[in-house]
Amino acid sequence: AGRTLVIEEGLTGPELSVLAICDGHDAVALAPAQDFKRLGDGDAGPNTGGMGAYSPVPLATSAAVNDLMDTAVRPTLAALRARGIDYRGVLYCGLMYTPTGPRVLEYNVRFGDPETQVVLPRLTSDLGALLAAAAAGDLAGRADRPTFDDGAAVTVVCASENYPTAPRTGDPIQGLADASAIDGVSVFAAGVGVQDGCLVTTGGRVLTVTGQGPTVSEARRRAYEAVSMISWPGMQYRTDIAADPAG
Repeated sequence: AGRTLVIEEGLTGPELSVLAICDGHDAVALAPAQDFKRLGDGDAGPNTGGMGAYSPVPLATSAAVNDLMDTAVRPTLAALRARGIDYRGVLYCGLMYTPTGPRVLEYNVRFGDPETQVVLPRLTSDLGALLAAAAAGDLAGRADRPTFDDGAAVTVVCASENYPTAPRTGDPIQGLADASAIDGVSVFAAGVGVQDGCLVTTGGRVLTVTGQGPTVSEARRRAYEAVSMISWPGMQYRTDIAADPAG
């Protein structure tokens, strides 16, 4: 320890997440999203699993996404095949848009959270058919390209007190019915359980509240209106998700 020093390029710029559905040979991209990893407003505090996201992302043009698929995702599938790996499923590509172009930060072999909560609600084509075609190894022949509505989605994560270090649990959750009743709002439960007939917190990131609307600003307004109706002791969330969409 201490005898080896690794020097890496310092990367700056907005982050971007692209979920690609792969069939072992080819892949198609879902709508890009941008998430917010830091716990506090203005990207302050510790890193988390994600405190919110929005889609679409202005800087992620169709041309930019196509370029990413050609320069990163498809070559990765080719490298996997060269190693005898027939990868079929979701490839999560985490990027940073630097002044010299996009750079891949990480891959995950799953849907990303909370990006999925803003990407899939905008999907207008058949997700089941797309996944079945990927599993069959024939995206081109068995499924249409995914399509998305022209609107936007913004999601806000509601977390427990002391998340991400030692989240407090067991607190009763109030206001879910009122929040879910808002037009264009969906509430996704994560760290939630039932105790004495009531929903209580059981983890760090408890709920993801997604608002949809014709614009990012309207989707954001609906999401935060719903969040304002939800409460439990020590609940925390960021107030600046999608406040300034990256472009």
